[in-house]
Amino acid sequence: MTAATNGGADTGLLGPGWYGSAAASATGDGAYLRALLDAEAALTRAQAAVGLAPAGAAAAVTEAADPARFDAGALAERARAGGNPVIPLVADLTKAVGAEYGPYVHRGATSQDIMDTATMLVAARTLDLVLADLGRAAAALGRTAAEHRDTPMPGRTLTQHAVPTTFGLKAAGWRSLVLDARDRTARVRASLPVQLAGAAGTLAAFGAYGVADPTVLPKSYARELALAAPLLPWHTLRTPVADLAGCLAFTAGALGKIAVDVLTLSRTEIGEVSEGSGGGSSAMPHKANPVRSTLVAAAARRAPQLAAVLYGSLVAEDERPAGAWHAEWEPLRDLLRTVGGAARDTAELTEGLRVRPEAMREHLGLTEGLIVSERLSAELTPVLGRARAKELLTELARRTHAEHRTLRELLAEETELQGLDLDDLTDPARYTGAAGVLTDRALERR
Repeated sequence: MTAATNGGADTGLLGPGWYGSAAASATGDGAYLRALLDAEAALTRAQAAVGLAPAGAAAAVTEAADPARFDAGALAERARAGGNPVIPLVADLTKAVGAEYGPYVHRGATSQDIMDTATMLVAARTLDLVLADLGRAAAALGRTAAEHRDTPMPGRTLTQHAVPTTFGLKAAGWRSLVLDARDRTARVRASLPVQLAGAAGTLAAFGAYGVADPTVLPKSYARELALAAPLLPWHTLRTPVADLAGCLAFTAGALGKIAVDVLTLSRTEIGEVSEGSGGGSSAMPHKANPVRSTLVAAAARRAPQLAAVLYGSLVAEDERPAGAWHAEWEPLRDLLRTVGGAARDTAELTEGLRVRPEAMREHLGLTEGLIVSERLSAELTPVLGRARAKELLTELARRTHAEHRTLRELLAEETELQGLDLDDLTDPARYTGAAGVLTDRALERR
């Protein structure tokens, strides 16, 4: 039996939202193994750059740090002895490098230095993928908003028709959220730091090995990995992880807003939008379920709880914590791949979204004209006075429901209103306010 068939591998059976995404590959065990090895190799190169290791050691460790030469499963099994995978990995890497340069592997570092740095590498590589998908979604929503700038539809508040709006404005709002997520993600991506501090965060070992100013080493290390150089060691100062948690949870929520709107608007009895290719049902052949939206909504519901674990790990005691650091690993990976999958699905959703303006226009008439009562109240007050306008509209709203007649018909029977352009006043499409201007303004954002 293979690991997949005997239950030993995480195949994504319960994770359709992230399975098959680029983020899934970027956060898998193989990706973490690669990042751990990259961190170790970069450490030796950084030491060579400041004269703490020979150039030959840098070349030898970099060559030996090939993921294909290491068994992630065996490392996982041996990690139980020391509580993290770095300890067995260092042993295997040292052996692979050989006797001459083996002593330069991991020299002066502690396991958390490598694990934290590898985690930042995994996060950076995953966020790059998320940013690309957010860019796809923003571009698609920009096109949709421009195309439907003046497409009227019912605005809904507390589940009920309120006043008219436009689908362009709705799509522009979705795009704004995506851009907010992009900007936050980009800022966090640029700030992800290496970790290099030694046993208790003092860099003492590097000084003992002969570096006059050990603080130059984290800077050299950061250059090797294209990550940020931290001001201080952050073994128990977990701002980078908290920042990741925040931007990822926000991104999931921003994408979730789009998803739940599409889920509502694609209901059979509404049908104002639909996914480009819906999913099937095991029991009902007629169904085309909004699967992309469903998966994104599911991710948005999971993300806050995953982020909560990471925020809880801010309470990390002493100079190295027992448990708080370890508690971060799995939820952070889950959060990265959950949001990565949601970004992928949102890009596909927005690029294939089908809009049905005719359904939107039809639904504007479901309240027999009452959707423009706000406008009528404002327009009739100068003609009838505030009290009389309110009294009349309240009575006509009652009659509209009771007699199943349109508000336009009832208004036409009122002698007080002769001479008013009732066609204009009761046309929902002519009461979308500044929706077009707001849409244009939103689309100016790049």
